[in-house]
Amino acid sequence: MDLTRLRVLVAVARTGSVTAAAEALHYAQPSVSHHLARLEAEAGVPLVQRAGRGIRLTDAGRLLVERAEEILGQVESVRTELAAHAGLRVGRVRLAAFPSALATLVPEAAARLASAHPGIELALSEAEPPEALAALRGGEADAALVFEHDTPVRGDHRNTTLVPVLEDPLYVVTPAGRAPESTLDSYRADRWIAGCTRCRAHLLSLCDFTPDIRFETDDYVAVQALVAAGLGVSVLPGLALRAHRHPGVRTAELPGTRRLVSVAVYGRPPAPLPVQAFLEALDGRRPRLP
Repeated sequence: MDLTRLRVLVAVARTGSVTAAAEALHYAQPSVSHHLARLEAEAGVPLVQRAGRGIRLTDAGRLLVERAEEILGQVESVRTELAAHAGLRVGRVRLAAFPSALATLVPEAAARLASAHPGIELALSEAEPPEALAALRGGEADAALVFEHDTPVRGDHRNTTLVPVLEDPLYVVTPAGRAPESTLDSYRADRWIAGCTRCRAHLLSLCDFTPDIRFETDDYVAVQALVAAGLGVSVLPGLALRAHRHPGVRTAELPGTRRLVSVAVYGRPPAPLPVQAFLEALDGRRPRLP
């Protein structure tokens, strides 16, 4: 099967329509429709169904999308490995990372990588962990900086290897005029500002009460601004506070609460050499993947 047509099908599955897939791929809409039609002819079964203004995958389409993500990821991995045969004089690492990691861990690592291997190009994109892992499996990223609140890790890490980076402590955030407490039970009567869907779910799991959530935003700068304005309290990870600290807030670490930050790479070790070089730049003391 043609790889371009597989990429088109994956894009249609992710965006939900031919028009959106065309925009994401920078293709003309008729070209996307043509590739879909040719792929269905190659597969011998219908892969998509019209659903209003969008498109819905058939069972066969869902199966092919899952396999296509793996195939595209493997192809991109092979390309990266071939580039590594140049002895790291050239290469590319496409990193997908969540915002607070991009603002804290990544810049220093990028500088170390550029110093040690000036021929390796590092391309960055912002993505929350589920989207970063999907990009990794789909061949759109070579590495993904992700986090999990659960131990053991429960996220979807099919066909990936996780390399631990750090444990990121969580902090309760209050207005500057209020001394923060290190137990969430002290905030039963408060209004709350919650983060992304996953962070909100974790907050609910930490509380033995139902917090009165008045605002929801995954922008940690906005969260702190809302807290500083006296509109509620919140919980933020250490990396978010390291990336930006509003002068109008105070913080207290929540004992025993952590999120696990890792780098996900496609497939089993060893990782491609450019990715290995990035891992070492992220932490110079980190051993190579076995």
